[in-house]
Amino acid sequence: WGDAPHYAVLIAGSSGYWNYRHQADVCHAYHVLINKGIPADHIITLAVDDVASSSMNPFPNTLFNKPTPQGTPGTDVYANCKIDYSGDQVTPEIFQKVLMGDDSAGGPVLKSTSADRVFVNFVDHGGVGIIGFPKTTMHAKDLIKTLQYMRDNAMYKELVFYLEACESGSMFRNLPTDMNIFATTAANAKESSFGTYCPDMPGSGGDTGGDT
Repeated sequence: WGDAPHYAVLIAGSSGYWNYRHQADVCHAYHVLINKGIPADHIITLAVDDVASSSMNPFPNTLFNKPTPQGTPGTDVYANCKIDYSGDQVTPEIFQKVLMGDDSAGGPVLKSTSADRVFVNFVDHGGVGIIGFPKTTMHAKDLIKTLQYMRDNAMYKELVFYLEACESGSMFRNLPTDMNIFATTAANAKESSFGTYCPDMPGSGGDTGGDT
């Protein structure tokens, strides 16, 4: 991506211990970006933040993104993972405001310019034309409208959107081709996405299973 400034928005759209992997994925992504030199104040993270503290968590106040060889300590990705919006703040409306640089979100929002590169990582459940939030969903047309606003208001030079959810390919079927956005998804518009390292979940095959 060169020497241009980088910004990122990371979001886990789910809640509950059953959805452990979503918040673990987002905190893992946060550390990947930090380790690559992106400043913490250029990263905005949204997560309900109820998994690490869950009574069901056998390792309280920690999150692990993947298993390690027997006897090797795991990496706690929850440690030093800066979460800017949590609990009831994780909504489609707040997500849109963060992306559009709308200060009424009540916390940090994107302040990127036409000279900057932006990375967006959304992790949750999904369906055809929708992605999930704890209490509602976001429709593809609203996501595209938000991205169009960012383009029209010169909020990025290049934007990469990584969407991890079932039927996630359906969210970008109507994405205009002239927006300088690279969208990559974990599944096409008709198939489920599967969580790795979840052996007890439905659909498990070895170390995989469970739609995300």
